[in-house]
Amino acid sequence: MEETVNTRRWLMTGLGAAAAAAVLVPGTAGAQTRASNFRPARHTQDNWMDELKGQHRIFIDSSTASGGAEAILYANNLYMASESGYSLKPADLAIIVCLRHFATPFAYNDAAWKKYGKAFANIMQFKDPKTGLPPSSNLMNSADYGFALPNLGVTLKSLIERGTQFAICDLATNVFAAQIAQDTGASKDSVYKELVASAIPNSHFVPAGVVAVTRAQEYDYSLLAAG
Repeated sequence: MEETVNTRRWLMTGLGAAAAAAVLVPGTAGAQTRASNFRPARHTQDNWMDELKGQHRIFIDSSTASGGAEAILYANNLYMASESGYSLKPADLAIIVCLRHFATPFAYNDAAWKKYGKAFANIMQFKDPKTGLPPSSNLMNSADYGFALPNLGVTLKSLIERGTQFAICDLATNVFAAQIAQDTGASKDSVYKELVASAIPNSHFVPAGVVAVTRAQEYDYSLLAAG
């Protein structure tokens, strides 16, 4: 338990501080004017963001268990409202859901949750609302929980079918792998490789979720925060 608390503290202080820095904006008109002449560098690691088709670009950021579930709901709402209000189709939207920090394990499949669900839940402080126990599957894949979870029954599968892309925090993945390795006696590298292999479809590992937040804005994505 002490190691789990230390892992959560590291995530909160390390990644949390980086997240705060990522959303800072210029505070004066002069600074904004100078920023207008700025052209961000391009990196091949970010090319996938610019290759997505769509008339509207939206990046949904999440960093908590509830925020990850809400991000899934928000993506669904964007599709629904764009269709009902603007007659747009899913292909007209380029939506990226970022699962970072404590939301990162929602980017892993059911097999990973079956094996490591207890470790995920302990760090995320997330339990199955039906049992009160750590989940043994990724509950974001289930439509059976309704209002018991913030995604209101919207599933990852339904978003993937409409073309939603997912940015997965590699830094947090390494932290989870290190904690699992410490708990189980396995090697950190082997657990990390398992987690990477368990990634959901349409996903892209990014060096850190907070980096992806900034890169997306440099590629003209509107930022929507969940949680």
